[in-house]
Amino acid sequence: MAIRRGRGVAAINYPTGMNLGGDPTQALVHSTPTGNFMVTLSSVDLGQGMKQIMAQICAETIGVPTDRVTVDTADTDTGPHCMGTFASRGTHRAGNAVIQAAKEARQVMLEVAAEELEVNADDLETDGQGNVVVKGAPQKSISIFDVALSAHFKRGRSISGRGMFLIPRSYPEKETGAMKPSTCYAHACTVAEVEVDDETGEVTVLDVKNVFEIGRALNPKMVEQQLVGGSWMGISHALYETTEPYYPNRDHGGIDFGEYVMPGPGDVAKTEIVVLERPSGDGPYGAKGPGEMCANPQIPAVANAIFDAVGVRVDTLPITPERVLRAIKEQRAA
Repeated sequence: MAIRRGRGVAAINYPTGMNLGGDPTQALVHSTPTGNFMVTLSSVDLGQGMKQIMAQICAETIGVPTDRVTVDTADTDTGPHCMGTFASRGTHRAGNAVIQAAKEARQVMLEVAAEELEVNADDLETDGQGNVVVKGAPQKSISIFDVALSAHFKRGRSISGRGMFLIPRSYPEKETGAMKPSTCYAHACTVAEVEVDDETGEVTVLDVKNVFEIGRALNPKMVEQQLVGGSWMGISHALYETTEPYYPNRDHGGIDFGEYVMPGPGDVAKTEIVVLERPSGDGPYGAKGPGEMCANPQIPAVANAIFDAVGVRVDTLPITPERVLRAIKEQRAA
């Protein structure tokens, strides 16, 4: 009996959104009288940081600091339409809609500023610091605060915009059935190293290396946090988490979420994340979305590492010590 070490590899590609029904998302952007901007969405932030990313996208498009943008994820009764926050579509679909809405709002803002500065709107640009300036003559400028005041109280203009991102629906070819279910794909590869006690079946994950290609990382630190958390979640899915059925019987199952089996701090493996940026042609500023796939490749990588260590395949999750030990005993008996 011994502790045996193994290494496993798994690679995946993951579609961003879905293209079978058009997959539309809408966004609204408007300025307050003080020159701050509000983004209204029905896409929801599940903890993945959507509000921060949408604020960044809106700010970049209009040309204002990010802290001048507030994101309101309204309910679906009152907000603009959204297919939902799933399929890694949030950043890609909502981000594109926000860009469209922000461009429309920006154009109105420049038109009002042009009236105040008595120049052509095409001759204006934003400086990213909260001002509209004349191209080539930055000394001639007006603050966005003053532009908003003028729009609301003098010019009778609404600095607002509407955006909708809709991908043309993909229909299967009659002869071949070929179709295009998504417009862009993210990719990932995980290498997991484990130790397996062939006497008890206990599995210890020692090291996990993850490489993700996710388009452009609009907020690199948030991407890293999401990928690290997703990697730990993938390991948890592989070895710990389950609802029903419990093994060997229900008497040993948890009765509430307080008893739901998950890895603790001492069970978390050393984790390395490498992000490859290959911008998507149809993504907002090149972004795709790590989303769900950040917890996917770790599961087969761990399963493959267990096979490499002790030569048994376990195809039921979670891969508990009981299941590993049973597989080892069945292998020896055979």
